[in-house]
Amino acid sequence: MKDNTLRWFKSSYSDSGGGTCVEVAQTSTHTYVRDSKNPDGPLIALAPDAWGTFLASPALA
Repeated sequence: MKDNTLRWFKSSYSDSGGGTCVEVAQTSTHTYVRDSKNPDGPLIALAPDAWGTFLASPALA
């Protein structure tokens, strides 16, 4: 989904030096994830249950 109406937010875990940055945008049906260094590149679209599973991952704790 390439949609200019999405509001992207940088992850609080992203590198403050502009290196490793992840951005997310949410709609009522999906959470989208992209690399902030390549905003026109591919997106990952996750359904709400998949996004919840990702956030609950022990790797993020």
